[in-house]
Amino acid sequence: RAAEGARQGVRPAFLIGFRGGAVMGLAVVGFSLLGVCGVLWLAGDSSILLGFSFGASSLALFAKAGGGIFTKTADVSADLTGKVELGIPEDDPRNPAVIADNVGDNVGDVAGMGADLFDSNVAAMTSALVIAQSLGGQANTAMVFCYAALGLIASIIGIATARIDKGGSPTRALNASTYVTTGLFIVLTALATLIFRGFSLRIWGASTVGLLVGVIIGITTDYFTDDSKPIVQKVARASRSGSAFTVLSGVSYGFVSALPAMAGIAISALTAYRLCAPMGSDYAMFGIAMAAVGMLSIVGMIISNDAYGPIVDNARGLAEMGGLGEQTIRVADELDSAGNTVKAVTKGFAIGAAGLTVISLLGAYLSEVNEALMAAGKAVITGFDIMDPSVFFGVLIGAAIPAVFSAMLMLGVDKNAQRMVAEIHRQFSSIPGLREGRTGAKPEYDRTAQRMVAEIHRQFREIRGLKEGKADADYDKCIDIATSGALMELIPAGLAAIAATVVVGFVGGPLAIGGFLLGNIVSGLLLALFMSNAGGLWDNAKKYVEAGHEGGKGSKAHKAAVVGDTVGDPFKDTAGPSINTQITVVSLVASLMSGLFAAWSLLG
Repeated sequence: RAAEGARQGVRPAFLIGFRGGAVMGLAVVGFSLLGVCGVLWLAGDSSILLGFSFGASSLALFAKAGGGIFTKTADVSADLTGKVELGIPEDDPRNPAVIADNVGDNVGDVAGMGADLFDSNVAAMTSALVIAQSLGGQANTAMVFCYAALGLIASIIGIATARIDKGGSPTRALNASTYVTTGLFIVLTALATLIFRGFSLRIWGASTVGLLVGVIIGITTDYFTDDSKPIVQKVARASRSGSAFTVLSGVSYGFVSALPAMAGIAISALTAYRLCAPMGSDYAMFGIAMAAVGMLSIVGMIISNDAYGPIVDNARGLAEMGGLGEQTIRVADELDSAGNTVKAVTKGFAIGAAGLTVISLLGAYLSEVNEALMAAGKAVITGFDIMDPSVFFGVLIGAAIPAVFSAMLMLGVDKNAQRMVAEIHRQFSSIPGLREGRTGAKPEYDRTAQRMVAEIHRQFREIRGLKEGKADADYDKCIDIATSGALMELIPAGLAAIAATVVVGFVGGPLAIGGFLLGNIVSGLLLALFMSNAGGLWDNAKKYVEAGHEGGKGSKAHKAAVVGDTVGDPFKDTAGPSINTQITVVSLVASLMSGLFAAWSLLG
């Protein structure tokens, strides 16, 4: 529908894409609220929510990592063989990887990112509710649910206001709807805080700070990844000197881009802590948890923006494969560029929210482990001193895990893409007429798809004129390679992170786990922000060149920019956004196993 809308112009295609994405955005928020409310209502104990959150995080880890490996296997293979080697268009139907690439957009950026932000939303609410229950009284628990529900209402209104004028900018329209949602949430929560007894303005302040910092992180991410801003244009200009300069400049700006977001997370955590500290030390940690809830309060709008991306990306592919004309492709490209920018903003938002969430999960871990220590008659932990050898041991191991986890995922993309590139080469060399797009060239079919073969034969017999269509490729084989490879490669990385947490806990004890979580959080946030922003930057630098700048399509700069985009693909869509889920998973494993670590450890 979005591809058909692009034939009429930017406005109808934008509305179709955005409203399609809104279905995913509102579903994620609705189900997270429903799940948390249902579990708490049935169990009556917020600690049980840690198990619910762990389930969401475990699935999100595998959905995001597996989806990322799938989509980037296809994307990297299609780009390298199609655009770099053969010089054919991006979504040319002769390329066997294009359908797998289109499927991958949905697997990674809709299902994967939806699972990721569902996990972040549930984890933020869980940590806030665990701390709220330890504080006693019903007002704090009610405040968590009230703010989450008002965030959903604000998102619904914000989605309804999304509009684009004739000749308007899709990026501006997406950002404007986000700002409307943000303003509505702040106003609605302020009114609720003044109306309901027991709600504190200090906690409202902490929540508001979290949300505002999330928006600021989005703005700084936009500056580093939008092709209308100078950073992307500088990387495109560097591409004229070769792919090495594309990679070097992208890596450099990617590292610089991590600083504003890291500083924002630090400032929001410190401000929330200081705001709520006068209410009591436990309230200070509750303030940080509510800052995470505030940052994720507009997650319905954020996911709507993110899911818009793959819809318009696939619309662009359909426009090219269906021969809908250069004007339609140009419109779809404009929408796709906005989608890439907004996806980078979404990833920055998700990573920032995960940073605040895991800080509050650290508070939840402290609460859980102290209960276990008191039950065992041992001294409770008041904090984590990095001068303590056990804590420092944990910090060093924890800091290394995100790097190893990222490497395992990207090596998975590398191995899988090599298999797919070999399959593409085989098809181009063995199927007569495929490279030339000659009429009558027949595709090969995978033996595992016999039912599909029978259906295709039926269609060729019964649908007039179908047999006279142009040459096509064996798309199923590439989809099979991407799927089986993703399933094989995602499991070791996830298990390695969980196993490291368990080993550190049983070797160093509760203090070592505290250090492990600290190191994991800091290292993970830095790498996640760097990789997500650098990948988005390279992607839009390629699109900037393809729009006719720095030599345009087919130029030396274009080939270098495609190489940069290929490097950035597993950065931004596989490893980067998977790290924040990994951080959440190990934090929840630590909380759930805190009793065992408190009861026995080798050196603790």
